[in-house]
Amino acid sequence: MTISPLPRHGDVMVGRDVAGRTVRVSGHPESGRVVLSIWQDSVCRATVRLAPDDVPAFVEMLTRSALASPMRRPHDLDRYGTAG
Repeated sequence: MTISPLPRHGDVMVGRDVAGRTVRVSGHPESGRVVLSIWQDSVCRATVRLAPDDVPAFVEMLTRSALASPMRRPHDLDRYGTAG
């Protein structure tokens, strides 16, 4: 299996807690899936495969979560990247 360095149909978001951490979102129309993957530098650490019908609920969940908690600035995090 070949792992592409960047999604062909998708995007990458850089994490703010750990250097080299990214989330990749890639669409795979041939298999009817949207894949979320968490990367540390060039190593994929985890994936979640969603059906396209699940995406609106996932976006709503992200939006609710972001609005429900106060935004934390980087200096609010301890050296492990968690709220202290």
